[in-house]
Amino acid sequence: MKFIQHKFIMKDIINLLPDSVANQIAAGEVVQRPASVVKELMENAVDAGATNIKVLVVDGGRTSIQVIDNGSGMSETDARLAFERHATSKIKKAEDLFTLSTMGFRGEALASIAAVAQVELVTRRAVDELGTRVTISGSRLEEQEPTAAPVGSNFKVKNLFYNIPARRKFLKTTQTELNNIITEFERVALVNCNVEFTLYNNDAEIISLPPSSFRRRIANLFGKKINSQLIEVSVRSSMINVTGFVGTPESARKKGVLQYFFVNGRYMRHPYFAKAVLEAYNQLIPAGEMVPFFLCFEVASEKIDVNIHPTKTEIKFEDEQNIWKILSAAVRESLGRFNAMPGLDFDLGDLPEIPVFENTDKPVAAPKVSYNPDYNPFKSRSSQEYIKREMPWEKLYDGISEPPKSASELDELSFTPVQHPAFAEYADFHSVSDEKLINEDDFSVLTQYKGQYILIPVKSGLMWVHQRRAHIRVLYDAYRKQLDERKGNVQRVLFPERIDFTVSEATVLENIMEQLSYLGFELTSLGGASYAIQGMPAGVEGLNLVTLLSDIIHSVMESTSEVGEKLYDTLALTMAKQVAIVVGQVLTAEEMNTLVSNLFKCDIQGRTPDGKSIIYVQSDNDIAKFFAK
Repeated sequence: MKFIQHKFIMKDIINLLPDSVANQIAAGEVVQRPASVVKELMENAVDAGATNIKVLVVDGGRTSIQVIDNGSGMSETDARLAFERHATSKIKKAEDLFTLSTMGFRGEALASIAAVAQVELVTRRAVDELGTRVTISGSRLEEQEPTAAPVGSNFKVKNLFYNIPARRKFLKTTQTELNNIITEFERVALVNCNVEFTLYNNDAEIISLPPSSFRRRIANLFGKKINSQLIEVSVRSSMINVTGFVGTPESARKKGVLQYFFVNGRYMRHPYFAKAVLEAYNQLIPAGEMVPFFLCFEVASEKIDVNIHPTKTEIKFEDEQNIWKILSAAVRESLGRFNAMPGLDFDLGDLPEIPVFENTDKPVAAPKVSYNPDYNPFKSRSSQEYIKREMPWEKLYDGISEPPKSASELDELSFTPVQHPAFAEYADFHSVSDEKLINEDDFSVLTQYKGQYILIPVKSGLMWVHQRRAHIRVLYDAYRKQLDERKGNVQRVLFPERIDFTVSEATVLENIMEQLSYLGFELTSLGGASYAIQGMPAGVEGLNLVTLLSDIIHSVMESTSEVGEKLYDTLALTMAKQVAIVVGQVLTAEEMNTLVSNLFKCDIQGRTPDGKSIIYVQSDNDIAKFFAK
């Protein structure tokens, strides 16, 4: 038998991608959203030695992003070459990566931006009479010509991701993208205090920062109130120099905490060092809360590696453990100096002089005080007569029937819960559903356990109700109904309270102002990012309104929802969590009855809006099985 051997010829399957496709792939790492463009162009302006940088965005950066600086500018050849991949003026050889003194060095930013957007660059050097205008769209050079221009560079990026519809589709809402732009703007502007920065959104100026000190720059960005909450930190060693500010223990919060690390003028994320700062506040702040900090590291360039990720926010240090110890000790020392200082700074200039008595050897006699040692107000005849005559205690109990003597008599009593002021206003907000976990006539509250659970005997066993979660469910339904009906119960305040926000917080607040009015808030703008609280919702007396509004704003920022049902859900849930009773709060019998009664009127009784269990029933069979052993 003759075997025939077939030879299969396989084609080569590896292809070299065109530059345009390669640039789009690289752009996915460098340019993730409009804020990435703002960051890269601002850092380039700082590297160019600019003293004035303007950022103009339209529609959260979707339509256009423009960055104007008065830096060194570029020549005609450099202006064109800057958009090529791996073209940079920052480094020339591999060893330069370990002696970096500039923000950028990869040579990928402009090429990546030009690959996914329409870019126009107008630039001129001080030594040139005419500048250069370059237009690039999707990595393709469309036009280059000389033009009149001021010294510096003017980058205009339009229609980001126009040639990648899938990327453009997955951009977040306009407000979310603007918040991210503001965040990147703050990170660059915060540490470059000698540069004047301005940010415009839809032709409206929202941030203006003149050259200033680091502390003044922090106050200009995040409000004057934070200036009184800062403690200076300064330590110098052969390994690292740490300067900046940390917050007082009173500034600790759970959400929206401002935390910034900078190394050699570059923003970085470093959870390990953040724990070192938090460690210094051990037993000074409640668990789960964080403090603001603005700390600048000065380290030898060869001791760090910034070439970890294209965003250059992840940085490796040569000796992180020792730096951790230095940082924690520096913060502890600053806190110690803060606590040693007097809490109040009195002005002693106008106080009267205190007379000084001459020192004599004669003893000073104590003043004589006359008193009656037999006097006892509780044995006074007049007080006893007053109690008998004016306090007829027996009459207070007239008309009250005898308490039930048996369990059967107790079951026949109708349940009429007493509405306590803390819960009464939410009693009529809920419609009773046909399907209930339990009917409100079938229970009587037994007791409260450790200030956290309410125990109720039911037909099937013993019911445990988580009191805080139950209150969150009741309040959530109430606030949700207010939002749906657009009717807020506003309580006007006698003295309006001023509240200062950051710029990013203020932009979110403006978008949800109408929804906040449905909840009962009445705010008046004072200009900039400051507002006056003219009215507040019913039931929030005693709460810190500044913290309450800040938590609402940050919850909305995290939810990335501007309108619709999701925004209403976020607002109602945040309000409910802030207003609800805390774990460990002791309730009276009337309060427990009212709370449980209102819970059973909710359409959903067993879980909170975020899915946590409220009710657990321990059956009689389980109890019997346990004691049968």
